Amino acid sequence: MNTPLSSDPVPPRSARLVELLLLFLRLGVTGFGGPAAHMALMEREVVTQRGWLTSDELLDLISAANLIPGPNSTEVAMHIGYRRAGFPGLFVAGTAFILPAALIVALCARAYVQLGTLPAVGPVLLAIKPVLIAIVCQALWPFARTAIRTPLHGAIAGASLVACACGLHELWLLAAAGGFSLLTSTARPANRLACAAPAALLVPALPATAAAATVTSLAMPLSVQALGLYFLKIGSVLFGSGYVLVAFLRTDLVTRWHWLTQAQLLDAVAVGQITPGPVFTTATFIGYVLLGPLGALVATLGIFLPAFAFVALTAPILHHLHRSRPLRAVLDGVNLASLALLFVAAAGLGVAALPGLGPLCIALVSTLCLLFDRSSPTRLLLAAALLGALFPAVVT
Repeated sequence: MNTPLSSDPVPPRSARLVELLLLFLRLGVTGFGGPAAHMALMEREVVTQRGWLTSDELLDLISAANLIPGPNSTEVAMHIGYRRAGFPGLFVAGTAFILPAALIVALCARAYVQLGTLPAVGPVLLAIKPVLIAIVCQALWPFARTAIRTPLHGAIAGASLVACACGLHELWLLAAAGGFSLLTSTARPANRLACAAPAALLVPALPATAAAATVTSLAMPLSVQALGLYFLKIGSVLFGSGYVLVAFLRTDLVTRWHWLTQAQLLDAVAVGQITPGPVFTTATFIGYVLLGPLGALVATLGIFLPAFAFVALTAPILHHLHRSRPLRAVLDGVNLASLALLFVAAAGLGVAALPGLGPLCIALVSTLCLLFDRSSPTRLLLAAALLGALFPAVVT
């Protein structure tokens, strides 16, 4: 287990809240690349540079976020805030991480409504993505070293990786890994491998995903209240990636209620993907397109408020896991499955981000800077963005 880098006395809560505010505001502005990149940035900031948590503790928080609905990286930010400064820290960290992204998306939505098109930022994004690959790859190593402590852990991680690559749903993967880890932890060493077959059959039934919560009404008049309630529902029941979110939005907003056209939905998803911070700020864009600034505010509050509630309910009990051997075993398995999810997400990001020699060179230089020069990820991201803006031919 890693140990914090600093042994300085813990500063007063007010100072810790300011630290959280400044850190997550910055991550909200520079956190391109989706959850895998966000986790990597947080690992570097709160484990490597500040020593607020160990790699083991951060991986526990990632696993806890995977087990509840909502935007995972945002929930990890909230968990970090709670660990650092209690419930005020939870609120400050979550809000600071969401706010910059929501404002950027709202500005994009305003330009979209006025101009009828999206701002051209392709070369900038192409230059940023290779840096994100370097950041993610560097973060995966300490996570893996922390989570895989025994040959059995290695076997669970390998099986989780294969299952995830084959398309097994995230929730079933987490539950299967946690259940298998629990069974093997309570079995005698000679009988642990014999638990593999029963483990696959004893995966607990999971809460229904958002598909089970889809409103069956064939018509829903557009209003501020209806918009807010819809995104509140989505934030309360949606597990999985941003692609799952797209499926829900298309079913309800395009096919069932005709609030959006297919083209508008694709543009909303594109903005959520190319802007920093949580992908769930797609809701901000949709709310602005439908009902202006008030719609953006209501949609943003609706989709993110459940995450604050879920984290507030679960964060205070996480430390009990370390005192309970069965619960610790379950979380160990979930940690290994979470590691597999991060690895597959990073691999997918890498395939999309390194299409040619220019991006590959950017990724290699960024890796060297992170390993040997201890360069700030924020500075590398800004430098890459500037390179893409001034010399687009390098990355296209």
